[in-house]
Amino acid sequence: MTPVRVLVVDDSATMRALLRRSIDGADGIEVVGEASNPLDAREKIKQLDPDVITLDIEMPNMNGLEFLSKIMRLRPTPVIMVSNLTQPGAAATLTALEIGAFDCISKPNGAQGNTFETLPPMIREAAKSKRQLATRVAPKAPSPSAVEARPSVARHGGWPDIIGVGSSTGGVEALMNLLSGFPADCPPTLIVQHLPAAFTGSFAARLNRICKAEVAEAQNGEAIAPGRVYLAPGGKHLAVKGRAGVGLRCILTDEDTVQGHRPSVDVLFHSISAAGIRNMTGVILTGMGRDGADGLLAMRRQGARTMAQDEATSLVYGMPRVAFEIGAAERRVPLGRIAEQIFA
Repeated sequence: MTPVRVLVVDDSATMRALLRRSIDGADGIEVVGEASNPLDAREKIKQLDPDVITLDIEMPNMNGLEFLSKIMRLRPTPVIMVSNLTQPGAAATLTALEIGAFDCISKPNGAQGNTFETLPPMIREAAKSKRQLATRVAPKAPSPSAVEARPSVARHGGWPDIIGVGSSTGGVEALMNLLSGFPADCPPTLIVQHLPAAFTGSFAARLNRICKAEVAEAQNGEAIAPGRVYLAPGGKHLAVKGRAGVGLRCILTDEDTVQGHRPSVDVLFHSISAAGIRNMTGVILTGMGRDGADGLLAMRRQGARTMAQDEATSLVYGMPRVAFEIGAAERRVPLGRIAEQIFA
């Protein structure tokens, strides 16, 4: 098997050595080069064409986030940020994910132990996204035929009464794109994005600043209302409780993980499907694994309109692929056209 080729970019020779020791030769990973600053890294990227780049933020000549932006624009490559500034909840972490970083990991310290133990599997998953990343960053303008549809189960006139959205790896950027197209008076929208608890509050605040609708972390027991977007808090399952026409509420629970996640998209979608809502829409965005596919299928069987982000615009075509293959998503839609399809 061809090894995953990694370029390590960090201004500290000690940290570069630690990264090389942690990942070189680990289950099919090869460190093919090192760079001490973005200018050196730019030349190494051209020469080596790595599958994955690890990138620090604090470096001479150019900030790592600025360099990340250039990589995503000029030579799309999966990038894992490795920095003291990418601690849980740090603003730099969300900024990197918004720009297009595959994931972020903090440098080890005494309290955390060796955080690089999780880096090899993260690198292998990142490498799988290289082809999708190249097409996702600069996709061709989609034509109407770009929406691939399965036979529809039901068609409802007007906007849906409720919208459920699930996403994982690559979802921070995808959700910002999607929600920027939502009107201020959009139907109540509930979202599960796989993020640690320390991130979801600041992510909801960022979404709220760019969206016309009001976005916030969901609160246990709060009423679901139009013009509101509810983000599942990290570490809590988000579900809908009640019946349509009686008053639906957000419910947060600490129950076991589902598909390895809490919050789980499946938990949200199954609860929506059981609430007796006539007009509902479910959307699966970029992400690894299959979380949300079974719940989306349950929604579709209850008459929901369902869609999955297409492969060309997904950073990781895992969750959307499974949803479409099992018949849960009636259509695959480019990210930039999903809002249009919802409100058509």
